[in-house]
Amino acid sequence: MMSEKPQRGKPAEEEAGPDLESRSASLISLLSDKVVGQIPALEVIIPSIQLHRSGLAPEGRPVGIFLLLGPTGTGKTRTVEAVAEVLHGDAKKVVRIDCGEFQKEHEMAKLIGAPPGYVGHADSKPRFTQETLVEVMSPGCELALVLFDEIEKASSALVQLLLGVLDHATLRLGDGAVVDFTDTIIFLTSNLGAREMMSELQPTLGFHVGQIRKPAEMAARIERVGLHAVQKHFSPEFVNRINAVVTYRPLDATSIVAILDQHIVELQHHVNTRLGGRAFEIHVAPAARYFMIDKGTSLEYGARELRRVVHRHLTQPLAAMVANGEVSPGATLTVELGEDGESLQLSAEGGVAVVPKEIRSRADRGRQRRPSSLDATRTHRARLRSRDRIYRRGGGRTRGSAGPGCSHPGLLVARRRRRQPRVCTAGGPARARGRDDERDGLRRGGPNGPSQQGYPDSDEAILGR
Repeated sequence: MMSEKPQRGKPAEEEAGPDLESRSASLISLLSDKVVGQIPALEVIIPSIQLHRSGLAPEGRPVGIFLLLGPTGTGKTRTVEAVAEVLHGDAKKVVRIDCGEFQKEHEMAKLIGAPPGYVGHADSKPRFTQETLVEVMSPGCELALVLFDEIEKASSALVQLLLGVLDHATLRLGDGAVVDFTDTIIFLTSNLGAREMMSELQPTLGFHVGQIRKPAEMAARIERVGLHAVQKHFSPEFVNRINAVVTYRPLDATSIVAILDQHIVELQHHVNTRLGGRAFEIHVAPAARYFMIDKGTSLEYGARELRRVVHRHLTQPLAAMVANGEVSPGATLTVELGEDGESLQLSAEGGVAVVPKEIRSRADRGRQRRPSSLDATRTHRARLRSRDRIYRRGGGRTRGSAGPGCSHPGLLVARRRRRQPRVCTAGGPARARGRDDERDGLRRGGPNGPSQQGYPDSDEAILGR
C-alpha cells in the first residue's frame, strides 16, 4: 500500500534566472538575523533549499540530511525553527521527534504504529504518516522539515529504522503503508562531544592553558572533536548516509549582544500583542544591557542562560508592575541598573491614568447599595401586594379604617365592595352602615347573634366571595 506522493519541487525553468540568486541571498540574510553567530552552519544548509527550489533534487533520497553538533544553547534547534519560519511563515511547521521518548525498542510502535495482530493495532495512530508531512508544507514551498532532536538518546531500533529513511527516503508503517521522504530535509541534533569541545575552548591542563588561538584553528579542532564523537557513537553505515556534519561554535560577545536585542524586541512585541490598547514602550538603558549580558554570558549553557536572565530580571518584574496597575497605557517603561548594581530598577512615566481595578470595584459596589427611584417603586408595589394578601386572609378591616400598616384604605374598601353581594334595604345608606357595623361585630366576636338575612354566615364566606 503506497501512499500518494506530494508533487516534487518546482521545475527548473520556473526558478532559474536572477530571481533564484536574489532569493538565495535573502535566505542567508533572513536566517542570519534569526540565528545569530552561526553563519558557517547556515551556509551548509541553504544549498539544499536551493536544490529543491531548482527542481534538481536527487530522486529516491531526501533533499538533505544534516547532523547538527555543538554545545547546548548554540542554536541547533533554533536553526530548524528559523528555516521553517522563512520557508512556511511559521516556526511550528516542523515534524519534531523527541528521541528521548524512544529509548526502548517497544516504544517504536508510537512512531510507526503497531503491526497487525498486536493489541492496539486498530487504535494506535502512527506519528509518521504522509498526511503529517503534507501538513507542515505550505502552498509556496512543498518542502517538509523533519527534526530528530537529541538523536544520541534514541534506541538502536530507531537508528536502524532511520537507515532506510536516510538511504531510500521511504518508511514502512505497521499497517504496511509507505511514507515518502523525497521532499523533506531531515535534521538530527546531538550534544555528542560537547564536553570535549568545552575542554578545547577552555583548557585547564597542558601547554595550551592561557594560550590564545585563532578562530579558524579553534573551529577546525571543534569539528574534529565532534566528528570523532559521532563516529564513536554511531555505526559507519549510519554516518555514511549523512550529507554533512555541522558543528556549531560557542557564542562570542557580539553574538550575545545581538541575542539580547532579539529578546528585548520579542518582549516588546509580546506586550503589544497581548495587552493591545494597554501596551507601553520598553526602554532599556545601556547599563542595564551590560548587566544582563554579564549575567547571561556562559560558554557552558550558551544563549539559554541569557534567556533565563532576561526572564528573571526583566520579564517577571515587568509583569508584576502590569498586574498591580503601575504602568499606564502608552507610558514609557525605563529599565535602569539598580543602586546596588545587582538588580534592575523599572520605572514608568507618562501614559493615560487609569483607575485601579480594586477602586473601580469598590465604587461599583457603593453605587449598587444606593437605592434608586425604580427600586423604591418596586419596593412599594411589593408592599401593596403583601398587604392585599393579608387582607384576603382575614386581616383586613372595614371601610373607613386601614388594615395593618396600610396607608391606602380606599383601595381595600373598593376591592372589598367588588367581592360583597349587593343588598338593597329600605333603610338607605344609614341602615347599610348599621349592618356593616353589625357584621364587623360578628367578625370581632361580639354579642350579636347570627347574621341577619341578606348577609353571609361567616367571614370565610365573605372573603371567599
